[in-house]
Amino acid sequence: MNPLIEFQQVCKYYPMGDSTVVAADHITFQIFQGEFVAIVGSSGSGKSTCMNIIGCLDVPSEGTYLLNGQDVGQMNKNQLAEVRNRFLGFIFQQYNLLPKLNLVENVEIPLMYAGVSKKERRERARKALEDVGLGDKWRHRPMELSGGQQQRVSIARALVGHPAVILADEPTGALDSRTGREVLGMLQDLHSQGHTVVLITHDNSIAVQAQRIIRLEDGQVIYDGPSDAPGAVVSPQIMGAERRARP
Repeated sequence: MNPLIEFQQVCKYYPMGDSTVVAADHITFQIFQGEFVAIVGSSGSGKSTCMNIIGCLDVPSEGTYLLNGQDVGQMNKNQLAEVRNRFLGFIFQQYNLLPKLNLVENVEIPLMYAGVSKKERRERARKALEDVGLGDKWRHRPMELSGGQQQRVSIARALVGHPAVILADEPTGALDSRTGREVLGMLQDLHSQGHTVVLITHDNSIAVQAQRIIRLEDGQVIYDGPSDAPGAVVSPQIMGAERRARP
């Protein structure tokens, strides 16, 4: 089976004054269809950089990123936007819902960019809201909902285009613990239904809910394996990883 997501020695550099910050330092991993993977690390570890590259919001400075076998690093902005819409469903910490639109209109947005007819996108958006338990609230606007319900709308929007990958960026970060557990349960349900879920988080207690953990530190992978193994939570130090910036 070919990997759905593949990083091959991916590096990302950002200029900062006379130096270059190394946000990703020769990162290599593969994620296969149907996996539930958490990419975890503290601030500055490189997890947000990985998320941006996986989500086709940025491209590597060096190395290769393959999404469903396509070399994303060679694409222009229009091609990246098309790939994002076709292959990726995003769930954000702050929901990113448009306040002036009702729920079904918010969920329809990816289908509008995909050129789906109004009738079909309305039907699919209503069905997606029903799947997350909000079918009776489709006329409501986001501010009429609780935080947990808004995140459910975000999940419906992520699912409506039938993406190959669901990319969840700190999806419980703005929620209380009980609601956060509910959202994590929904992600686990999606995984059990065969969806590929990539979860970005700084929180070990969240990460261990995934099937597999990729742990980052100073832009490098220091652990890649089952979430129930001791090394998944206790991060070893990398020898020779003391430098994060190159002159």
